[in-house]
Amino acid sequence: MPAERSRNALRLLYLGIACFVFAADRLSKLYIRGHVELNEGVIPVIPHFFSITHVENTGAAFSFFADWPARVRTPLLVGFSVLATLLICYLLWNSLRHLTWAGLALALVLGGAAGNLYDRIRYGRVTDFLHFYIGRYSWPDFNVADTAIVTGAALLVLSLFLGEKIGEKTPAAE
Repeated sequence: MPAERSRNALRLLYLGIACFVFAADRLSKLYIRGHVELNEGVIPVIPHFFSITHVENTGAAFSFFADWPARVRTPLLVGFSVLATLLICYLLWNSLRHLTWAGLALALVLGGAAGNLYDRIRYGRVTDFLHFYIGRYSWPDFNVADTAIVTGAALLVLSLFLGEKIGEKTPAAE
């Protein structure tokens, strides 16, 4: 019974992380939608490097599929997001028994995927507003959900190499 309680506490922790990411994503997007003009508003944060903008992305990452007809693109992207979300939920619910980097990574990806999925279902597009650039070189705009997804993916790759539970000492650390 204590092992099951521990497992449930871990599930709640991962769910809490995912919910925090989802809430931060929703609140930031609501703020941008209400305070920054679509496709025209630019708020410089770090001159010549970082600005807050407001763009709407109908495609996937880097606007992939944006040119596809909405009747094909939207169900495809929503379907993929739902499948990915269900797979991550399954993995978090059944596979993980200890606090791990992989679990943290999956929780971040889950929260980010849910945030962008909400936008796709509600608006048919995703609100992006973080814009990094140097001179004429520019990175595509993104949002809090995208940041969590990329961070989670990077942690997942690192966990494949590190492979330890959070807090465990690696041989190099001894």
